[in-house]
Amino acid sequence: MVEFTVPEVDYTRYTNRQLAAVPLAVLAVALLVIGGWYVATGAPVNPGVDFTGGTELRIATDAPQSEVTAAFDSQPESIRSVAADGTYVVTFQSGSATSSELQTQAEDAGFEVRSIDAVSANFGGETQLLALGGLAVAFAGMSVLVFAMFRTFVPSIAVVLSAFSDIVIPVALMNLFGIELSLGTVAALLMLIGYSVDSDILLNNHVLRRSGDFYESTARAMRTGVTMTLTSIAAMIVMTITATLFGIQLLAAIGTVLVFGLTADLMNTYMLNVTLLRWYKFEGVAR
Repeated sequence: MVEFTVPEVDYTRYTNRQLAAVPLAVLAVALLVIGGWYVATGAPVNPGVDFTGGTELRIATDAPQSEVTAAFDSQPESIRSVAADGTYVVTFQSGSATSSELQTQAEDAGFEVRSIDAVSANFGGETQLLALGGLAVAFAGMSVLVFAMFRTFVPSIAVVLSAFSDIVIPVALMNLFGIELSLGTVAALLMLIGYSVDSDILLNNHVLRRSGDFYESTARAMRTGVTMTLTSIAAMIVMTITATLFGIQLLAAIGTVLVFGLTADLMNTYMLNVTLLRWYKFEGVAR
């Protein structure tokens, strides 16, 4: 049986500025990417068919991708090959053609249509507002709950800032890796709020409410928190690879975003949050 041991970090070797510099710099770059994307496209992240409306066909054929593209009168937004079962997932934006027309064109070209999903533009827009509204409400509710739990500014803002960064960094990486915003990726961002709060509250509770000095308490929290997060990352990597091989785009997108966010959470929790807590314990109002 393989035993995993979390190494202890000698935080005394680093100043607060050194520890906070990396996560804050990564957060700043992520905000610049999102801001630049908004200026260039009018949206902080590219919305998918769930939100813009459109049609997605899954067709079975041995033909090359160029023939699949040529079979339709409208230019597909994307074509993705699924090697595991010899199919293509072809996506069209709303207004390109009706789902029945696209199915007819595919069948006329000799392709087998395995499935077809269509979302209207109006329904997609309403769904986007509802999903993003739910994300905002969840983040606001989490912030209120954290402040109610700790009732002091610095430990509370450390949790909220880490959670904010855990969401912003994956969104920026979604832009860079071409992952669209969908119901699945919104669900992943909601899960990241929970993951982030869990690891940060674990750290804060060990440092503020349990016996032992600051560094001993931090080491105890890391042994539990890092193990949980790395286990989750490994599980998400396996899910992403499996889903990609079998063409389950929803699960692949969710897994990828969670890997991005959980990796960012390791950095934010044990560098940024630790920095704020150390300042609070030794130099701030808790002195």
